[in-house]
Amino acid sequence: MKNYKFILSGGGTGGHIYPAIAIANELKSHFPDAEILFVGAQDKMEMQKVPQAGYKIEGLWIAGLQRKLTIQNLMFPFKLLSSLWKSKKIIKNFQPDAVIGTGGFASGPLLQVANSLNIPTVIQEQNSYPGI
Repeated sequence: MKNYKFILSGGGTGGHIYPAIAIANELKSHFPDAEILFVGAQDKMEMQKVPQAGYKIEGLWIAGLQRKLTIQNLMFPFKLLSSLWKSKKIIKNFQPDAVIGTGGFASGPLLQVANSLNIPTVIQEQNSYPGI
């Protein structure tokens, strides 16, 4: 049997983190030998909750846009480029069979890189209205 590898990314709030953990748990029930890696935003809730659930996690330097002009928004292009670069490094090193995003800031760069490398991607978004 093939040893599958999956990367999951979802964070910022429990509404993104806990569905990602539930997906990981379900994958493990079907593929007990699967390797699972999470990717989240540094210094966010997922950096504690995912390891508590028993999974490894890597952090990206990424944050969302504010709804007004702020210093944090001026940093966004640098954070995005950094996150795209690190996502590519993570994907190249881990070599996943699929990448799953459940929302949150870290999902965007990771899914973009995976898609550009022709790695199958899945988006699971439970919010009825997307944020900015």
